[in-house]
Order: sequence, then C-alpha cells, then structure tokens
Amino acid sequence: MPDSALVEPTPPARREWRHGLLPPVVAWLITNLITWLVAKASVAGDGSKVAYWSTDARHRWDSGNYLSIAKTGYEMFWCRDRYPNFRDVMCGNTAWFPGYPMSVRAISTTGLSYEISAVLVTEVSLLGMFAVLWWLLGARLTWATVLTLAIGTVFPGGIYLHAMFPIATGTLALLVCIVGVKRGSWEIAALGGFVAAACHPVGAVAVGMLLSSAFFAWQRDAWPIRFAKAGLSAALAGCGVLWAKWLMWQATGRWDAYEILQESSYKQGDLRRPFDEMRKAYDFPFSSWYTPEGNLPWLVEHSLAAHRTQLWLNIVFMLLILATAAIQLVRNHRLEVEEWAALILTVAIFLVPFFAGAEMSWYRNHAQIFVGLILVRRMPRWVQASLLVFCSAQYAFLGAMFFAGVLV
Repeated sequence: MPDSALVEPTPPARREWRHGLLPPVVAWLITNLITWLVAKASVAGDGSKVAYWSTDARHRWDSGNYLSIAKTGYEMFWCRDRYPNFRDVMCGNTAWFPGYPMSVRAISTTGLSYEISAVLVTEVSLLGMFAVLWWLLGARLTWATVLTLAIGTVFPGGIYLHAMFPIATGTLALLVCIVGVKRGSWEIAALGGFVAAACHPVGAVAVGMLLSSAFFAWQRDAWPIRFAKAGLSAALAGCGVLWAKWLMWQATGRWDAYEILQESSYKQGDLRRPFDEMRKAYDFPFSSWYTPEGNLPWLVEHSLAAHRTQLWLNIVFMLLILATAAIQLVRNHRLEVEEWAALILTVAIFLVPFFAGAEMSWYRNHAQIFVGLILVRRMPRWVQASLLVFCSAQYAFLGAMFFAGVLV
C-alpha cells in the first residue's frame, strides 16, 4: 500500500479554516500586537500612559466629531453664539460623513458605550479588510500572498485603521465593492460603494471606478447591459453622499451644510492645485505646531517629521502599483477585473486629498490605498520584501507621531 494512502486526509472544515480564515485572523492579531508595541515605545517608562487597549489611545481630533454625530446627530451654528471669544466662523459637525457614526450608534444600542462601540466597529472592520483581501488574493498560502498580508499589517498610514475614524470601515466597503465587480454582482458592488461614499468623501471614488467598470467588468454581458450595470451600481453608490447630505439637511435645514462648514471653518471646498497642496502637506510644521512635553522617547523624538517620509512612501507605493499594472499589461495583455478596480481606486484615493486641500489629514485618507495590495501580489518577491521593510519602519514612526498626540 502506498504511503500516501496511510495519511488521513485533512477534513474540509479544517482546510477552510487554515486557508480561508486563519491567515486574515493572524494578520489582524499581528497588526494589533505591532501597534501596541509602537504605543508602548511612544511614551517614557513602561508605556502605562498610553493604554493601547483603552479608548483614549484611539481618540484623536475628528474622533470627537464622529462620536457627537453618533450620540446626538448633526448640528451647525455660529461659533460666537456659544463661545463669545471664538472667531466669527461656523461650528458644528456637518463636515463629517455619517456612515461610521451611524454604525457606532447601532452597536451602542447593545448597551456598550459609544467609545467602546467605535473601537469595536473599527477593529471588526479591520478584521473584515484582511478577510476580504485574503479572498481577493485567492485564499492560497504562497510567498506572494503571505508577503502581501504582511505588508497589510504595517500598511502606510495604517495606524488610523485602529483609531476612532471611518478609515477601516470605508476601506472594507471599497474592498467589498471590488468583490462585487469581480463576481459580476452589481448589487454587491453598489452596496460597497454606497457605504464607502457614506463613510468619507474620499470613498466617493468608488462611483468613478464603477462608472468605468463597463470597460473591464461584466464581460459576460452585451455592451448595453455592461453600461447599465456600471451606471446603476455607480448611481446607487453615489446615493451614499446623498444620504449624508439628507441627514445634514434634516438637522440643519441646509442642503449645503457640509460645504458651508468646510468653507467657513477650514477654507476648503474648492479644487486646489495638487502639487502645491503636496508641498504644503510636506512642509506642514507638525513638530513646531505641537511637541509633547518632557523627555521624549527616542522613537517620538525621531518621528516628528515622519509625515514627510510618509508622503514619499505613499508616492513610491502608487508608482509601484502603476508599474506593476503596466508590466502585467505588457506581458499578459490584460489585468484581472479586481486588479483594474484596485488600480483605479489607488490612483484616485492618492490624488483626491491634494485636489481637496487636506494638508493635515491626507496621510489618514491615503490609508485607504490599502486596496492596492491586490496588485502587490504581482510584484517580484524582492520588491515585496523591500516594501515590507520600509513600511514597517514608517509604521513605527507615524504611529509614534499618532500616540504622542502630534497627528490630528
């Protein structure tokens, strides 16, 4: 009898766990472990002042606005009506979208605090990101897929995938949108696009990707059906923005409440020159704007300008994605459906903050180029390994800026 006949076959359930579920769960645990170590290294002593597992460590500036939407809904008012010594601008929370805070509100109905609910939504979304990415990678253990997951655990800007922000939820929605396009399901694509657009303005790039999907997806259908599916899914995804504006109108009586607050308080809302905005983002003086008091740990002391290396790394990542796509087109004369979708989203997500003028928040918006990892699996192993090394170092430095309170 052959030796192979003596080996008991692996049960299907165990194979599914090992290949389909275990890798994304391990990646999620590893990224939390790494982030906890960065948090401990970002304060003097034993790191007790930054309890990574507490809600305070996940809370940064805009987190308060998302929590206020979850608790009481939208509001907009003249600042001087409540704060006499404040400058004469509009105040409120209508500059932030409702997808994430409404999810937090839903979880809080279980009796959990809003803060714990917010962290739970973020971490479950992050776990979902790894699970959906793993499925899009083929759910097979190879050097290419394992290295891709490893890069995901220390992804550029990924510190915000653990914070009270909609970044993880919005990125998960973008990945689900890609799944819908890959499977030929315009309903799933529309749902993912709707949630992405409802979570953050950057998520509206899903609308553009879905509109263009007629040229690379739905290939079993005739051209009129392709255009119909692309147009319908894009229109439904765009309803995420309309839902956000409807909620703001219900609370303030103004359809343009978002634009009013952006223009009055933040001087945003118009199109900017992207290269000028990149320069402003690069030169933004975080270190002089806010520096923690006392003796700074080595990691924090050397991280106060980490947003600059972050921008360079993001540029390199986007260029690598473009180069990988070009090489695949030259060699194979085609890209997979999910690769086209990831390529379009990656470039759009990178550019949108600079057209909008997000000089103090582009680094967290860019975390959503996580979707570009779908193409990273096509890169040579040495490129993947190099990217992993540089991303790991940058993750530590940007994380130190975050936990030291330097980043907003």
